[in-house]
Amino acid sequence: MVTREDLEAFLDRLTAGGASIRELEPGLWAVRPGGALELDVIVHHLPPVVLIRVKVMDLPAGETKANAVSRRLLELNATDLMHGSYGISNGAIVLTEALELAHLDYEEFLASYESMTLALASHMRELSTFQEAR
Repeated sequence: MVTREDLEAFLDRLTAGGASIRELEPGLWAVRPGGALELDVIVHHLPPVVLIRVKVMDLPAGETKANAVSRRLLELNATDLMHGSYGISNGAIVLTEALELAHLDYEEFLASYESMTLALASHMRELSTFQEAR
């Protein structure tokens, strides 16, 4: 089973690709991918799984926009995501993934992380059209 220390080593390897890592508390990290994404990917070692989660944006307040974005998220879950899924939690749109620690290796962890960050990079422009005007 992947330990907290093993997961720390996985995260350290992400820094070679330009990511920055900060530990928020034992077993909970914020990963800032390199490049244009200005979102924190939260990685939580929570045996028997590791949770990877990103707050994408707040859910639009208006019912029409909220319904439209909810439908689009379901479509993206069905067509564009190999790892993780979009959901709604505490008034926010999130992208989440849970990986079992029992047989997890770095390549599987990396594939999930990269799939999620690639999805965000390609979906953010469209999803931002649902945000409230500031």
